[in-house]
Amino acid sequence: MRTIPKLRIVLMMFLLSNLACKNNSNSNENPKEEVNELPPNIVLIYVDDLGFGDLSSYGQKELKTPNIDKLAEEGMLFTQHYAGSTVCAPSRAALMTGKHTGHTSVRGNSPEGQLLENQETTIAELLKEKGYTSGIIGKWGIGNHPEPDDPSRNGFDHSYGYVNMWHAHNFYPEFLYRNGKKEMLKGNELDESYPYPDDMKEGTGVAKIKETYVLDKFQEDALSFIDKNQKNPFFLYYAINMPHANNEAGYYTGNGMEVPNYGSYKDKDWPEPEKGFAQMIHLIDQKVGEVEAKLKELGLSNNTIVVFASDNGPHNEGGHSVDFFDSNSIYRGAKRDLYEGGIRVPLIVKWPQKIKAGSTTNMPVATWDFLPTFADLTGIPEPVNIDGISFAPLLLGDTKNQQKHEYLYWEFYELGGRQAIRVGDYKLVKLNVRDPDTPVVSELYDIVSDPTESKNIKADFPDKVSELDSLMNVAHQEHRLLSLFSQEQDAETRFE
Repeated sequence: MRTIPKLRIVLMMFLLSNLACKNNSNSNENPKEEVNELPPNIVLIYVDDLGFGDLSSYGQKELKTPNIDKLAEEGMLFTQHYAGSTVCAPSRAALMTGKHTGHTSVRGNSPEGQLLENQETTIAELLKEKGYTSGIIGKWGIGNHPEPDDPSRNGFDHSYGYVNMWHAHNFYPEFLYRNGKKEMLKGNELDESYPYPDDMKEGTGVAKIKETYVLDKFQEDALSFIDKNQKNPFFLYYAINMPHANNEAGYYTGNGMEVPNYGSYKDKDWPEPEKGFAQMIHLIDQKVGEVEAKLKELGLSNNTIVVFASDNGPHNEGGHSVDFFDSNSIYRGAKRDLYEGGIRVPLIVKWPQKIKAGSTTNMPVATWDFLPTFADLTGIPEPVNIDGISFAPLLLGDTKNQQKHEYLYWEFYELGGRQAIRVGDYKLVKLNVRDPDTPVVSELYDIVSDPTESKNIKADFPDKVSELDSLMNVAHQEHRLLSLFSQEQDAETRFE
């Protein structure tokens, strides 16, 4: 009689054990949430000439940026993020290719013949391997006078905006390019009485009739792109050409900070260009909020990486002064300088449930790190022969496995030629490297103890100067069309 209950117990245990194994197998091999999960969407909002001190999350007192601040509250804020260059075109090339300006095919704004070369692998081309649809909306501007189909030749499935960076000076352009085809904008007309250099091509100048403000068109297209691609992974490169100035308008009229109205700043006792600048910051923040709202509306927020960054430091153009709102914060210099004010810029990254909300990092990273980081976060092998390092471990809280740069390097071909390199706490800046009539100047700074770069310690550390100078030689690779150390000066333009 005792064997019967015992047998029943054994059979029950066997059945329960099999059922548990089956359930465990199903949950591990094919959980619904994992099977249906898409790779993360990426929205990169890349603004133009925004300084380290222009956002309230970075200490700006006068101008308020609540939507961008909310990104920081929900993600990670970087205090030592460096732009790819101190001007637009090479910085965008560094972003797209993962290479610093010692290796990119685009080295500056002025020299002719520098375009993003076909052998370069861009972020958009890389993400195709994972089935991403990529869109560039706003300012492409990589190199001098690219053809209208240049974004599509470099991996983008959709493009809308300016292709030529000079064209992007105008906030009331007569036309934009949609997927390589010219599309006229209602009511905008250039004032032909203001001449501009022929080599800047069509579309550049001062608007006489202003009806269609370009940012409104960009925002409409950006939200539409998100809507259309909500069911597949997408990469949106939203390259807003603000708060850059319309330099042609600034040169001829004194006010290149063009906005439809000055909004809440209209009664401020400020110069007109500063009212325009302040309103541009407000408009940027507003558009960030609208993008965030669209992602939330479509249920995409949790699986979308949102990145906000600037292409270089703040400008003194179009009537705007860097000092008026302390756009460079405590840092020395501005756009076209290789001091911190010209290259240290905001970076905020948000990915809900992946990146710790409200976190801040002081680890130095650079724009050329974006490509390998996006590759890492989406499970794509990164290209070889790039300079960038993925900071995905940092974003995800795995600081022990975060690789760091041996050095960060920049070169700039205008204003006599400049170079800079950072190794640890030390930064070497060289001036006049292209000007045969002016002696080369070397300056060494400890930018941790002296972030304002006010004390040149070159004389105290000759060995450190020699070490960093040698690394500069390693970092620089001659461009096939021009030399950083050439005696021939490339033509510069007052409109740059």
